[in-house]
Order: sequence, then C-alpha cells, then structure tokens
Amino acid sequence: MSVREDVKLLLAKEAMTMKRLAEIMSEKTGYPYNLKVISDKLARRTLKYEEFKVILDILNYEMELKKKN
Repeated sequence: MSVREDVKLLLAKEAMTMKRLAEIMSEKTGYPYNLKVISDKLARRTLKYEEFKVILDILNYEMELKKKN
C-alpha cells in the first residue's frame, strides 16, 4: 500500500476531506497547504516524512516501528 492509499484510507475512516486536511495542516505548520498541494504531493510521492507525521497527528493516529522477527 502506498502513502497515498494510506492517507486516503485514514481520511475516509475519519470522514475528513483532503481540503479540510490541507486547511488544518496550514494552521498547524504555517505553510500554505491547499487541496492541489496535498494531491500533487501524494500523486508524485513527494510527501515528506514530517508532513506525514502532521497528517497522522491531525487524524489522531500514531505510527509504530517495530523490528521484524
């Protein structure tokens, strides 16, 4: 599964639009995110790790890294 699919799945689970996500990201980071910026970053696979962490925070999720067995 790609980051794009992960983000879209989480947005659907939380009943949030990408437009609303972009608005909240702009408020939290001070960077002028909008629907096109988020869509383009996901489509081009250029979303930064820090941006993904902000998205997870907004949606109230956390990422857990664990060692393979």
